[in-house]
Amino acid sequence: MPRDRIDPEGLRLPIKLDSTSNGEFEPVPLDPIHHHARNLAFANATLHARRLGIARRDFLVSLCGAASTLLAMNAAFLAGCKRGASYAIPAEAALEPAAAESAIAGNEFIFDVQGHFVNPTGKWTHDLPPDARPLSFVSTEGCAAADEPGLAYLRCVGRDEFVKDIFLDSDTDLTVLSFVPSTREGEPLTIEEATATAALVEKMEGTHRLYLHGRVNPNQPGDVEDMERLAKNFKIAAWKTYTQWGPDGVGFFMDDAPGLRMIEEARRLGVRNIAIHKGLPFGPRSYEHSTCVDIGRVAKRYPDVNFLIYHSGFVTGEGEGAYDPKRTDGIDALITSLRDNGIGKGGNVYAELGSTWRYLMRDPDMAAHAMGKLLAHVGEDNVLWGTDSIWYGSPQDQIQAFRAFQISSEFRDRYGYAEITPAVRAKIFGRNALKLYPVPEDVLSKHLAKDAVARERENYRNAPDPRFVTYGPKTRREFLNLKQWGA
Repeated sequence: MPRDRIDPEGLRLPIKLDSTSNGEFEPVPLDPIHHHARNLAFANATLHARRLGIARRDFLVSLCGAASTLLAMNAAFLAGCKRGASYAIPAEAALEPAAAESAIAGNEFIFDVQGHFVNPTGKWTHDLPPDARPLSFVSTEGCAAADEPGLAYLRCVGRDEFVKDIFLDSDTDLTVLSFVPSTREGEPLTIEEATATAALVEKMEGTHRLYLHGRVNPNQPGDVEDMERLAKNFKIAAWKTYTQWGPDGVGFFMDDAPGLRMIEEARRLGVRNIAIHKGLPFGPRSYEHSTCVDIGRVAKRYPDVNFLIYHSGFVTGEGEGAYDPKRTDGIDALITSLRDNGIGKGGNVYAELGSTWRYLMRDPDMAAHAMGKLLAHVGEDNVLWGTDSIWYGSPQDQIQAFRAFQISSEFRDRYGYAEITPAVRAKIFGRNALKLYPVPEDVLSKHLAKDAVARERENYRNAPDPRFVTYGPKTRREFLNLKQWGA
C-alpha cells in the first residue's frame, strides 16, 4: 500500500454521516442513533474486509463499502423505530460487487444545480488581518500547501480539489456554481473568479460542464443596476438571491419593492430563472423573510419567470412531518403558498434539494415526509438536484444514497406519498434542470462522454482515492469562525 495514500487505515466512511453545515445554518450535532450507525458501519467494514481478504480502506472505497455503510444506517434507524423510508439495498451488496452496483451505481445524467467554490486567493482575503484563519477547520491531509505560511492552506480547497471532488470522485456531469450572500466588497467568490474557474473546466475541449449564477441582493445599492453587466459579460444562467439577507441585517419579500425591481430587470434582460434561498434561516432576525409565504404570490404575478426555491424552504431545527397547512415555515409554507395562489404541479416554481437532502439522509422519517410532500405538491417534474458541495466534500455519497432511497409502503399508504421510481430519480437527478438550463444537444450526446474530464475520470477510477471528508463547519465554534471572516 503506498504510504501517501489518503486515509490508509480506513478511518473514514464513504457515506459521510456527520454534523457538517454549509455555513448558512448552525451545525446540528449527531444523535445517539447516528453514532450507533457509524460504529456499526465501521465494525461491518472491518468484518467484510477480512472476509474478502482486502484492506479496510480498499473495502470502503469500493461500492460494497458504500452499500455496507447504508445498510448499517438502515439497521440503526430501524432499531430507533424510524420506518418512514430506508435505503433499498439487498444484504448481499455488502460483499458482492454486482449486487452493490445494481443498488447504488447508475448511469443517470446528473446536473447539480447548486455547487460552491471559495477562491483561496481571491480579493476577499486581501483585507483580512494578519492573524485571520478563515476555514481553518478544513481537512488539509495530504496537501503540501498546508505546511506553507499564512493563508496558503486555503489552496487545499482550491480549484483542483473542486474539480476532483465534483467531476472525478462523483458521477456529476454538470454543475451550477452559485454564490453566498455578501456585500459587494466582501464576496468570497466574485463573478470574475467564478468565470475563471468555469473556463478552467470548459477549456477541456470546450464542453460546458459548469454554469454560473449571478448574485443579486436587490436591497443593497448597486446590485440591480449591475445585473445588465452580469448578463452581458458572464453568460449568466440564473440569478441567485437571499431574501433574509440585507446590508443592515433586514431582508425583504420577493413582492416588496427590491424584489419586484429584481424580477422586472431579470425579465428585461431575458434571464428569467431566479434562484431564491428559502429556509435554512440565518437566525431570528428577519426570520419571516426566510419563509416561502411570498413565493406563490410572485409566481402567480409573473408566470413567465421560473422561481427556483433553493433548499425548498427546509428548516433543520423544525424538521418535517405530514403536511400541516397551519405551519408558517418549512416545506409546508412553500406548499401552502403555492396552493393559495393556484400554482399546481408542473408550474413555474421548482424545489431544490441542496443541503436539504444531505440533512434528510440522516432521518428516514423526515426524508419520507419531505420528499413525499415535494413530489405530491410541487411535482416530479419540478424537483431539482443540488448538493451544496464542496461544503460537504464530494457529493457522491448523496448521489448513492438517493439512488437507493425509498419511502416505505407504510408511509405511502398512510400519507399518499408516491414510490420513488427510477424514472422519478432520473428526472430529479438532472432531466428537470434541462428545462431551466438548456444544454446544447452535442454536449449531451457527444462531448460529455468523450471530453478530457470523462477521460480523466475513467483513468482515475482505475485507482480511486477519494478523501471522504467534508469542508463546512461541524461545530458552533467553526460556524462562528466562518461567519467572522465572511468566507
